[in-house]
Amino acid sequence: MSFEPDDYLSRHFKTSAVDLSSKIDELVSLVVSDTSPNLSLYREMLVTVIRMAQADRSRWDAKILLQTMREMEHAFSRLDQFKRRRKVTVFGSARTPVEHPIYALARQLGETLARYDLMVITGAGGGIMAAAHEGAGLDNSLGLNITLPFEQHANATVGGTSNLLSFHFFFVRKLFFIKEADALVLCPGGFGTLDEALEVLTLVQTGKSPLVPVVLLDEPGGSFWTDALQFMRRQLVDNRYILPTDLRLVRQVYSAEEVAQEITTFYRNFHSSRWLKDRFVMRMNHSLSDAALEYINTTFADLCLSGCYEQQPCCEHELDEPELQRLPRLSFAFNGRDYGRLRELTDYINETESWAAPLPSED
Repeated sequence: MSFEPDDYLSRHFKTSAVDLSSKIDELVSLVVSDTSPNLSLYREMLVTVIRMAQADRSRWDAKILLQTMREMEHAFSRLDQFKRRRKVTVFGSARTPVEHPIYALARQLGETLARYDLMVITGAGGGIMAAAHEGAGLDNSLGLNITLPFEQHANATVGGTSNLLSFHFFFVRKLFFIKEADALVLCPGGFGTLDEALEVLTLVQTGKSPLVPVVLLDEPGGSFWTDALQFMRRQLVDNRYILPTDLRLVRQVYSAEEVAQEITTFYRNFHSSRWLKDRFVMRMNHSLSDAALEYINTTFADLCLSGCYEQQPCCEHELDEPELQRLPRLSFAFNGRDYGRLRELTDYINETESWAAPLPSED
């Protein structure tokens, strides 16, 4: 995510009677190393807070900002210990009874994901959330609970443990459901589950969230997601409210093992992505062959605003992530619109036939 400082705020401080700009610089220098790549970001955070203080907003506005910042900083700190592990956010109904086949399937899902060394994130409640955590076990579970004015309990797996985080605001909690997820699994559920499903698809479709596997899980013979997808095709695609390729952002499956295979296949070669100014960079575990690159430049030319696809090593603008510097990159001027087609490109680079032959090892 690129960042540009807010010039309006800077101009405001230049015209203030007190030289707040130098005071902010002094404060930042006391707590942040001048070599930190985040120094300018921390400075702008302080500028934003002081700007609000100068305007002396309503108490309600001030409390919203304070609570939001506190919750986010606390979550960043707590989740830092899990940052090296792939995580899967699981959504589904909190009202699913223990005896329901979907409950057993969600428990099996948790077991399977843990076997693949994937952590399971849920809202920490009952039903599908409790089942997925039961299957995964505490060491492979994270619960993001919501604090409500009426009685609210976390499930037995994560309740009362350091793997449970509680949030006051739904929107902050939702942020971390998506931010921490390397994949998302949606089981049948009510308004909340459908809300999450559509929000996830909106975020990925618009590029506000990185491209990750989105898997719709139902019991064998179940029609929950089949009916939902039929509605989307008939009403959304046929009326051109979404692109036909947008539905390629989701995969429908009927077993826990299929979920795990969808996720592991997605990361077989694709590692992660980011924007570098006007270039979109896909980091890979394996370089692509010349033939594969030629095929991509022909078949996926519609994704490029200009120029062509290029393979390249880590550049100087990516030195903020040293652990990823060894990975080869596929770089291009992405149109930023058709993420369904981008998913198709990702599927292609994950095919082993697309990879370059490994270099012979030295004796």
